[in-house]
Amino acid sequence: MSNRTEHIARHDHDPTDTPADAPPGKPARPARSWAEVRHLLVRLHFYAGVLVAPFLLVAALTGLAYTLTPQLDRLVYGDQLRVERVGEEVRPLSEQIAAARSAYPEGTLASVITPPGPEDTTRVVLAVPELGENQRTVFVDPYTAEVRGELTTWFGSTPLTTWLDDLHRNLHLGDTGRLYSEVAASWLWVAVTGGLVLWLGRARGRRAKSARGVLLPDRTAKGVRRTRSRHAAAGVWLALGLLFLSATGLTWSNYGGERFGRLLDAANGNAPALDTALPGAEAPAEDHSEHAGHGGPGSTTADADPADFDAALAAARGAGLGGIVEVTPPADASSAWVVAQTDNTWPVHYDRVAVDTTSGEITSRTRWADHPALNKLSKLGVQGHMGVLFGVVNQIALALLALGLTAVIVWGYRMWWQRRPTRGDRSAPVGRAPERGAWRRIPLPALVLGIPAVAALGWALPVLGVTLAGFLVVDAVVGAVRRRRTA
Repeated sequence: MSNRTEHIARHDHDPTDTPADAPPGKPARPARSWAEVRHLLVRLHFYAGVLVAPFLLVAALTGLAYTLTPQLDRLVYGDQLRVERVGEEVRPLSEQIAAARSAYPEGTLASVITPPGPEDTTRVVLAVPELGENQRTVFVDPYTAEVRGELTTWFGSTPLTTWLDDLHRNLHLGDTGRLYSEVAASWLWVAVTGGLVLWLGRARGRRAKSARGVLLPDRTAKGVRRTRSRHAAAGVWLALGLLFLSATGLTWSNYGGERFGRLLDAANGNAPALDTALPGAEAPAEDHSEHAGHGGPGSTTADADPADFDAALAAARGAGLGGIVEVTPPADASSAWVVAQTDNTWPVHYDRVAVDTTSGEITSRTRWADHPALNKLSKLGVQGHMGVLFGVVNQIALALLALGLTAVIVWGYRMWWQRRPTRGDRSAPVGRAPERGAWRRIPLPALVLGIPAVAALGWALPVLGVTLAGFLVVDAVVGAVRRRRTA
């Protein structure tokens, strides 16, 4: 039998079929072997590649576009974001706020964000009811108090960044669209881990046991073997980065993120709350957000005195809060002002203080150093996922990961096409799936441990669990149809 014919016969075989020499009406008992674990992993990796790869490809391409947002913002909104530095003296916040309110009197003051750098504008954020969860951000030259323009922002993001963010998260389809990105994040680590195990666990050949054979593609190979070596070697180089993107993406996904939130609650891993109650006043609700305003909708019903912004900022600077900060007025008369550091570039600064502007005293403080380790990892992971933690280096790394993942997916589909049967009586547009029924031949200890583990994983990552169950149902239906046709 030729290699091609043997390959076709092996993939046509259904292990659940009854062998010709088996007793009538009684199928032969399959032999159990630990080698079948690999066969099951091959089938899982195949289906993850074929069915989930389109989601991963969309996530990679939209993520690639998002990595360019800092440069695109400066290109599109340079007049609002940047200024020519005309001197060392910066005008008081009260003066800048007055200029912004004179030009845009609608809404109420939600917060003020100090310039990130010496050539950046001050951002005066206004809560306008007509904008819903969006805000109007007025950009003011800190040296001249000249208003440079305004943009409708979403938690500090420009319209362009918001559009690309929505494209990456939900394809502009709202909560329904978020399922696509959660499917991608839920299965990415499965595909990466499975591929690593399969590539590192190759059984034959001197090359399979060498570092060069693992890390570099085989240039001497031809056809599907060459494509597979490129696919696998690239996957090895990308593995850590892709696992990072999968884990961090899941932390703020819709369903998996809710499970992660429960874990933070159970492990006391949330950020410490800032007590915003003024001394002697009835205590309001504690501020559990990591920084109070973050350019979000304000809760005040009327503008605070602009002079109090200067007082709150001065008190915070005196308490050691340097760099870019966000000053948020109190929600009511019994609450303190909140000044929060919002420096997302490493080394990050996320200290927050509550300020009584009447006395100039700091009434409460939370320090980044005091955040639980799990909260720190989550926060830093999100910033790394968004490409801001290490600046341009972070952007380049994410772009390379997106391009690399795109190449791995293309090579994966090319392998599927290259493995297609080409004989006239068995031709097909793509290759057949790895053989079915490997789970029937897995040793019982693996099943006893594996089934509860998979069930627990499906609970922790609901989208992964539901889609995996869907794959199993489809696979069972396909197997039943094939057996019926064979009969």
